[in-house]
Amino acid sequence: MAIQEGTDDGLTLRAPTSEDGADVWQLIQDSGPLDENSMYCNILQCDQFGDTCVVAELDGTVVGWVSAFIEPSDPESLFIWQVAVDAKARGMGVARRMLDHLLAREICAGVTRLRTTITADNEASWALFNSFADRMDADLEREPHYEREEHFEGRHATEYMVTIGEFDASGARDEDKTSDESDASVAS
Repeated sequence: MAIQEGTDDGLTLRAPTSEDGADVWQLIQDSGPLDENSMYCNILQCDQFGDTCVVAELDGTVVGWVSAFIEPSDPESLFIWQVAVDAKARGMGVARRMLDHLLAREICAGVTRLRTTITADNEASWALFNSFADRMDADLEREPHYEREEHFEGRHATEYMVTIGEFDASGARDEDKTSDESDASVAS
């Protein structure tokens, strides 16, 4: 499994296991504005996609989550499905650190693009991914992808496909670069 990283502030970043699924599910329930999946879905993400997901723990409690996968049709693209940070861990740069931790893994060595979907009103998500693009010195493009009427029958805001890249993933761990992103729950 992927590396585990402890930090000076007590935050531990690691690949999830199936046993983390219930805690991840609860974090997502508490974090908003994320789409809520079934607990089974979160257990599957932890178990089957653990190499491309990250759990952040503080004092043994799950306080952060990134779910992602390498796109099957484009192995140079990492799709970020969800990013969640518990209120007690916000302001610590947890979201940024989880993205950097993920991109430092061997499985992401060939990644040159990051993709995600974001609704227009999700300010925290836009802040995180704009900051990421700036830190990586990469372009950020957005276009409507899953549209309110066409895909969601009017029940959900349009999701914009955000593509950041191309970049050198080794730059994600550059300690000299800073981020002003908020740690709210960000991607849906």
